[in-house]
Formats: sequence, C-alpha cells, structure tokens
Amino acid sequence: MPERSSDPVVVIGLGRFGSSIALELVRRGTEVLAIDHKPKIVQALSGQITQIAAADSTDIEALRQLGVGDFYRAVVAIGSDIEASILTTSLLVELEVDDIWAKAISRQHGQILNRIGAHHVVLPEHDMGERVAHLVSGRMLDYLEVDRNFALIKTRPPKDFIGVPLGESGLRRKHGVTIVAVKTAGEEFTYATADTVLTYGDIIVVSGRTDQVERFAELP
Repeated sequence: MPERSSDPVVVIGLGRFGSSIALELVRRGTEVLAIDHKPKIVQALSGQITQIAAADSTDIEALRQLGVGDFYRAVVAIGSDIEASILTTSLLVELEVDDIWAKAISRQHGQILNRIGAHHVVLPEHDMGERVAHLVSGRMLDYLEVDRNFALIKTRPPKDFIGVPLGESGLRRKHGVTIVAVKTAGEEFTYATADTVLTYGDIIVVSGRTDQVERFAELP
C-alpha cells in the first residue's frame, strides 16, 4: 500500500511522548485527532491540536463515535497502563485502521502489540537508553540504529584516513563501513565521494553493521 503521509492521524494517550508527537504533527501541517481519558490533559492542550477529545480508548463505541475507524494511521502512545495499551491497539485492529504505531515499555509488551496487529512498535525508553549508552561510552557524536544490526554514526575521522582520498583508503575493505557524508568546519554536510579527502576537525557520518561502526568509532 502506498504511503499516505498527509493523511490525518489519531494519537491516543497524551503523556509526554504522545503530546510531543501530536504537537509536532500539527506543526508539520498534519491534522490530528488526539484522545486522552484525562479531561485536565485535554483541556491543557485544547487549541494547540486540530481536534482533541476526552474519551476512554478501551471503549470501542467511544472510538466509533469519534470516527477513529475512518483514519488511515493511528499512534497508541499510552504509557504505563499496559492493559489499556493492548486493548486500545486491538480495537484499532478491529476498526481496520491500516497503519498502527504503538508505544511499548518493554520488549515483551512490544511482542504482544505485534501479535495483536500493531504494524510498528516503538520502545522510546529502550531506544534512547541504548543511544545514550553508545554516546557516553565512546567517541561517537551521534548514533542511530536503523535496523536490528545496522547503524549510522556521527564521529570524527580516525587519523589513518586523514589526507587520503576515500577511494584510495581501503576503508570498506579494512573496516566494512562506508562514509556517507562529511562536514568541514564552517560548512554544511555534503555527500562523501571517492575523491573526498578528510581533514582534522571534520565530522563524518558512517554507515555499516553495528559492531563494525562501533569498532570504527574507537579508532584513534
């Protein structure tokens, strides 16, 4: 099925995670229906979100009355109430919402959400903890895991690759990674090519298997 990124989105659960998603979507011009069972939260966000309602997302009739089944995409951002998260997700499946994103607070929770029909499961606390651990423990300036065993990192170039065109450096043969972009001081990021020559002070974006980019980032 083709992407429908401009379609309105339902966001259910307006804690810090859900409200930040809803507000960012609105900022980007996407219409949002936001739902939370706490009237105080709904009142606080009223006027900042396209449409907002206080309702029990574990009640399928309440979801029907709000027209949730007419939406293509929904985000279940419910926090620590695992039962409500699972039931809400199952009701969205029953309402035949095509693209369901669900927040999980543990891998077990995420596995259940996958099994009942969530199309995408997000573990924000786990993912952020893993990212920060990579940054704290090494020389990386930023870290993004894009698949189970593939990552992008931002780091400084090791000294052995300074002053040598990338095409002559044997980088991929020696370390199994690819430098995809480079930023020289005072300039913007640009794509790296075989002719790119790195200098001290550059920042590079490197892609590759997670273990390989981790080892590469630790080179002196």
